[in-house]
Amino acid sequence: MTGIDVAASGIGLTDRFLLDPYMDWANGEGIPVHLDFGHDLLALATGRWDRYDARGCFAHTHGRGDFMANYVIEIEPGRKTAPLKHLYEAFFYVLEGHGSTTVTLPGGETRTFEWEPKALFAVPLNCTYQIFNGSGQNQTRVSCTNDAPLTINLYHNLDFVFANPFEFPERTGAAKHFEGEGEHQTYLRGGNAATTQNIWETNFVHDLTSFKLYDLEARGKGSRNVAFILADGTMHAHTSEIPAGRYKKAHRHAAGTHVHAVDGEGYSLLWHEGDEEWREFPWRHGFMYTPPFWMFHQHFNTAPKPARYLACSLGSRRYPFIALRRRSAEGGGMVSVQQGGRQVEYEDQDPRIHRKWLAAIRQTGVKSDMGDVFDEPALLAMKEADLAGPIRTPKSIGPAI
Repeated sequence: MTGIDVAASGIGLTDRFLLDPYMDWANGEGIPVHLDFGHDLLALATGRWDRYDARGCFAHTHGRGDFMANYVIEIEPGRKTAPLKHLYEAFFYVLEGHGSTTVTLPGGETRTFEWEPKALFAVPLNCTYQIFNGSGQNQTRVSCTNDAPLTINLYHNLDFVFANPFEFPERTGAAKHFEGEGEHQTYLRGGNAATTQNIWETNFVHDLTSFKLYDLEARGKGSRNVAFILADGTMHAHTSEIPAGRYKKAHRHAAGTHVHAVDGEGYSLLWHEGDEEWREFPWRHGFMYTPPFWMFHQHFNTAPKPARYLACSLGSRRYPFIALRRRSAEGGGMVSVQQGGRQVEYEDQDPRIHRKWLAAIRQTGVKSDMGDVFDEPALLAMKEADLAGPIRTPKSIGPAI
């Protein structure tokens, strides 16, 4: 059965409502479906996945929203996946192993590129691709963040999604885009030079740990960032770096942003307005989590070197797709909540946040580089009784953007 065909499936009239074609597909693929707030993708149990002729699992999160999801492909030593194409967009982040990917373009020409851990690539829409493990001894794992829920729920016909002959030659990009080359572009968000967005258009990034980033002070002193347009897609990706001895400002946005810790160590805190305590998620390569809709989250580096992460979501800088993403692209994500935006400025954050981080870096021997922002001796001297109660988050004033 390739679609929701009532007559063929035996579904009764009382079962024709509140359907979820994407989850029906996921549950029918015969591989583990994991659901949690976040996952250590390197540790998840996998099963035989006939569609890929490999192993895999779904890494679903509570905050994935309506449009986005993630799965893991595991390729055993000396093996390769079956050729596959699909009408949903997908970004592939290499968790472990070395190998290559071959993409068949419209017209039959092929492109092959080699990758290693912490590489990122996208396959142009509906192009056939095959992933090869280059090692005869070690497995490889690849994280695939995708908009399959959007696509499968929209069409609810698997043949249309996986066996559609239509080609998108305009999505393939230049030949150099499969070699790690690309084009650097910029645009000014909200008329503020401090929020200039730097964009790299390509299909393949060799190594996210060494890729050139650009200053983005509006997200925190020393913060650096670059956004990607991959295969002219509607999905968005960006990589950000947190310097040693510092951390990012808290913010919130739509659901579905899958955050992968690329390197470094630390943690993220997440909370909703009015919560009594935070949810804490560890930070190291292999971990991925997805902040639920409108949930504040904040990233902290506790290591003596910079920490980087990869965030993948729906709505690229070229094709924002939803209103919230367009407003982010226009700079709304870096406007204080007190001005109707989504960011908590350092001076407005709960004092326990900085105290907690100071205690964490004391354990790792890192010196704070944030004394220019916080009166750290005064914060450390505060009594616990003065810090009790719900997490202090400034109330939003004006329209939510």
